[in-house]
Amino acid sequence: MPRTTLITLTLATAALFVALASVTLIPVATGPINDLGYHSLCPFAPYSTLALLVPAGIALLLRYYMKAQKS
Repeated sequence: MPRTTLITLTLATAALFVALASVTLIPVATGPINDLGYHSLCPFAPYSTLALLVPAGIALLLRYYMKAQKS
C-alpha cells in the first residue's frame, strides 16, 4: 500500500474516532443521566468519549511519524 494512502487512512481513522467521541456527548431528552449531570446519547460519557479520543490520538501520532520518515 502506498505511503500516501496510509497517511490519508490514518487521518480518516482519527477523524472517525473524533466524530464518534463527539456523538457520545449529544444531549437527548430521555435516558440515564451520565457523570456530567445531563442526559446524553451515551450514558457512559465522559469515559466513552475519552476512550474514543485515545485511539484518535494514537492514529494522529502514527500519521505524524509516517510523515516524518524519509521516502
